[in-house]
Amino acid sequence: MQSAATSPQQYLDELPDDRKTAMTKLREVIVENLPPGFSERITYGMLGWVVPHETYPAGYHCTPELPLPFLSIASQKNFIALYTMSIYADKSIHDWFVAQYPNYVKTKLDMGKGCVRFKNINTIPYELIGQLVSKMTLQEWIDIYESNLKTK
Repeated sequence: MQSAATSPQQYLDELPDDRKTAMTKLREVIVENLPPGFSERITYGMLGWVVPHETYPAGYHCTPELPLPFLSIASQKNFIALYTMSIYADKSIHDWFVAQYPNYVKTKLDMGKGCVRFKNINTIPYELIGQLVSKMTLQEWIDIYESNLKTK
């Protein structure tokens, strides 16, 4: 569900109490562990972290006026979602996450190409997510992004 919020705090304030607690903790883990340089903002109606135009003026190739997206979290209708380019763009990070997940959560991993869905908010593996978001620097993401643009 996309939010019309214009700030991260407004996004969190508009959530139901049970989701607000989980999303606030998830945001804190991301902020504490994300390498420097990413900028937090509302993007695509979600809490997001992007490569700001000041760092990467070209922006997102599909919509250059938008900064290059990297990571988002959202409270969807039936789950909380973590959208991250690190598990989508880097097979070693993907494989590491998939292998580590059962050490933190006993339920089956519900994951798409770059999306991890948490239907039970009580089983969000905050420590694992902290490790995940720390694995790719801003420059590594830009390098991967640009190398993929060249192959198209």
